[in-house]
Amino acid sequence: MDMHNVPINDLVESTAVKLKEVEQITPPEWSKFCKTGMHKERPPVNPDWWYVRAASILRKIQLLGPVGVGKLRRKYGGRKNRGVAADKSFQGSGNIVRKILQQLEAAGLAKQAIKGTHKGRVITPKGLSLLAQTAKEYGKK
Repeated sequence: MDMHNVPINDLVESTAVKLKEVEQITPPEWSKFCKTGMHKERPPVNPDWWYVRAASILRKIQLLGPVGVGKLRRKYGGRKNRGVAADKSFQGSGNIVRKILQQLEAAGLAKQAIKGTHKGRVITPKGLSLLAQTAKEYGKK
């Protein structure tokens, strides 16, 4: 089954379970207490949110080609409730994105590359096979 035919949430959740087994991808100590962006009021409820975000970032790298921290911050940003003032869009946490990208690189699932005028992280064959294998296993269920 093609990874584009699998529901996104199911693909990300299944990939997160597999990323838990990769020793390079581990949440830092501070991840229990931090918010995922300025637009959030509280930390994530899911205790395994680091792995889910890593799986989601891996999928975004595969879809968007060479992608950097800035573009991913915009993707994981959102609308902040500012009380009486009008809502405003804010970016997601750059530290979280940066650390996850570094961990994905250390695990060999992503690498830095230049394609034309674009520079950023691209998915490696190992990362692509992880996503494809997860989608294939989901298709068998």
